[in-house]
Amino acid sequence: MKAADLFVKALEQEGVEYLFGIPGEENLDLLDSLSRSESIRLILTRHEQAAGFMAATYGRLTGKAGVCLATLGPGATNFVTAAAYAQLGGMPMLMITGQKPIKSSKQGHFQIVDVVDMMRPLTKYTQQIVSGENIPSRVREAFRRAEEERPGATHLELPEDIATEECSDGVFTASLVRRPTAEEKSIRRAVELIESARHPLLVIGAGANRKLTCRMLRQLVDETGIPFITTQMGKGVVDEYDERFLGNAALSDHDFIHRAIEHADVIINVGHDVVEKPPFFMRPGGHQVIHVNFSSAEVDPVYFPQVEVVGDIANGIWQIKEQLSKQASWDFSYFQTVRAAAEAHVGQGSDDDRFPMIPQRLVADVRAIMPPDGIIALDNGIYKIWFARNYKAHQPNTVLLDNALATMGAGLPSAMAAGLVFPKRKVMAICGDGGFMMNSQELETAVRLNLHVVVLVLRDDAYGMIKWKQAHMGFDSFGLDYGNPDFVKYAESYGARGYRIAATDDLAPTMRECTETPGVHLIEVPVDYSDNDRILNHEIKELSARV
Repeated sequence: MKAADLFVKALEQEGVEYLFGIPGEENLDLLDSLSRSESIRLILTRHEQAAGFMAATYGRLTGKAGVCLATLGPGATNFVTAAAYAQLGGMPMLMITGQKPIKSSKQGHFQIVDVVDMMRPLTKYTQQIVSGENIPSRVREAFRRAEEERPGATHLELPEDIATEECSDGVFTASLVRRPTAEEKSIRRAVELIESARHPLLVIGAGANRKLTCRMLRQLVDETGIPFITTQMGKGVVDEYDERFLGNAALSDHDFIHRAIEHADVIINVGHDVVEKPPFFMRPGGHQVIHVNFSSAEVDPVYFPQVEVVGDIANGIWQIKEQLSKQASWDFSYFQTVRAAAEAHVGQGSDDDRFPMIPQRLVADVRAIMPPDGIIALDNGIYKIWFARNYKAHQPNTVLLDNALATMGAGLPSAMAAGLVFPKRKVMAICGDGGFMMNSQELETAVRLNLHVVVLVLRDDAYGMIKWKQAHMGFDSFGLDYGNPDFVKYAESYGARGYRIAATDDLAPTMRECTETPGVHLIEVPVDYSDNDRILNHEIKELSARV
């Protein structure tokens, strides 16, 4: 068997459905082998970065490593941002890159960079394949590393001459693995700490969103009544319309949920991931913290938990739930006071008809249109904070935002991957004009794939989040404004449908029409962020201080 054929056979053995990317000259043997695969579909993108974002999002949504392909040199370097996106975000992904022949070459160092060494700090595993016989073990190891906790990015380089080698045709199958469970002593100590608390609080982080822990956490909340908050990447693990949901840690400090955190004496911190901004800061003599995660805590000056429940999260929560008794001494009255104040504040502006639209009304309209299982994929900008705070998620992984690398340009590709994985669900990309233009060419890919995706482009003709920070720090406005194309004509030039909102009340019916009509739809929405500083930096701080 030719090595390239063996490589594809190994991918098939791993259950690969899609291979996202742009092949090059050095991948042609692999491309030829892929053309004969009956189970793997090539998703040809317009930029390698977008292919990487799509593969990472596939991994996030399925738990199986998404796979992307690029050639050597500039193709491989275009994977760098996507590698960091997957690695920091805990998304399983395998990148495959080509390379010039390694046994003999007549082109000197043309296009050659050390891709394996470049990927080393950005991945869990990176290898150059130097023999066709090594392909089965290298592929199996790349998938194993990508998918085991904590998930992340892996990379394999297949040189052009290795791809043509003749080799045996055996591949490895995945072994049966059961994740370790927490020891009884840690469970017992955690239960003792919670039962002795007066104001226990549950914090749900990114790790809880990677595995299906929602059922166990739902039961824990229902049986104990313990209130909960979420981090940005923990949204939706437990239905945020629950009366015990206090809010999302979208801001670094001074928000309403920080009053609740200060009041808590024991925090059950589930799936904490240090890549996110900390939802709370520990201090000596402060609240007690129980760390529930697949791995032990990374201790630093603001995070040093007293109890660690290490092992499968769902099993750990189940063990705690089975031993934990609801206590008459628990007092959640102040938490409900905080929740009422936060709900009243979040609701402000949801019916404001100012135009250009303010973020509060935008979020409210999107929430009203999207069904409980609908997926929104957020790019990065100031609107991400508004959606994290104000958009309540019903289900896990229905709010795809990046609070790890926090890269721009991922919103549209992430939505496209969601559309492939869940073709029957409503999917919406929400992008600032800056982030959208970084990978806007993928509209053509979405149209070619016959996806049903709605793209909101929030237009303010500036890098709005940095502009807000610039103003907050007392600097004059400088260097952050730009021009934009006619987005309606731009969408239509790719074969998509374009719309421009001219009045605030037009957005909801336009979104409704787009979500019900198959195809790729782009809606340009002028937005006004002028209230950001007043509300996010001043009003919230003053109101939550009163609480």
